[in-house]
Amino acid sequence: MSYRAFICGLEGLSLTADEKAFLLNFLPCGVILFRRNCETPEQVRSLTQSVRDLLADNNYPILIDQEGGRVQRLAAPHWTVRPAARAYCDACGGATEAALAAAYLGARLIAEDLRMVGVNVNCAPVLDIPAPGSHDIIGDRAYGDDPATVAAFGDAVARGHLDGGVLPVIKHIPGHGRANADSHLDLPIVTALFGELAQTDFRPFHDLRHLPIAMTAHVVFADIDAQNPASASPRVIEGVIRDHIGFDGLLMCDDVSMHALSGSMEERTEAVLAAGCDIALHCNGKLDEMRAVASKSPLLEGEPLRRYAAARACLSAPLAFDAERAEAKVRETLADFA
Repeated sequence: MSYRAFICGLEGLSLTADEKAFLLNFLPCGVILFRRNCETPEQVRSLTQSVRDLLADNNYPILIDQEGGRVQRLAAPHWTVRPAARAYCDACGGATEAALAAAYLGARLIAEDLRMVGVNVNCAPVLDIPAPGSHDIIGDRAYGDDPATVAAFGDAVARGHLDGGVLPVIKHIPGHGRANADSHLDLPIVTALFGELAQTDFRPFHDLRHLPIAMTAHVVFADIDAQNPASASPRVIEGVIRDHIGFDGLLMCDDVSMHALSGSMEERTEAVLAAGCDIALHCNGKLDEMRAVASKSPLLEGEPLRRYAAARACLSAPLAFDAERAEAKVRETLADFA
């Protein structure tokens, strides 16, 4: 089946007739779930299966943001609350063997939660490095404060997802940690020079450039392109993400409905795709906006299609896993070092 270069959200707990018609007519290359779509395990499983049945695609990408901490769409009481990314580093005093092992197991547990309800792509790990004085939108979503620590945890978490049969998405490339605003609400501007960014913010992404999918940052890097946020900047996408960082995987933008971007949904979609993103992401489930995004999203072909196929090919059956033992080990590690 030929899919279009966008991912969309859904309105509620089950597919509406209009959404079924939209998915069949416009064929987005993935669907993303939010808290509004997740009530019980049985309901989420039914929703994801209905999407795949509709499109006759058993491995169709269904995404979610299930980082742990502040960002988890599968929530209590039906799902276990997972630690924030920073908890592993703080509990163990850095990227110790115990901390990395616990982070890997934590990711395996998240992957297990997701796979059981039919979700096969998780928008994690966060590879951003918070800077002093930056907005707290990243905060404890980050694994640490230096490139080596963040890359080490990011690698462990990505492996945990892949071993659990779920694709990880590294974010927010090439770095959101210095942002002076929440890009959901405003456009952050980073004034640090390229040389400094290359030594810090960009490093974890470079170290994990082999991973299959990345999500861009809606952040202006003034020393590289003062006019456009990274998601809509050919200078950032081609010059930094593809060339300097060396990421050749599937590149999706952050949500085009966020207020960091300006213009109509059509204009935003055209801008991110023209800049070099392979896929436009739209999350809020508003059908009129989804139609606007779809109208400017071409069929996947050429390099975007190659990257999409390569990412999907990274999905495999989960390795053998003792979830109960993993839960106990994570709790023990965090408690022992807290």
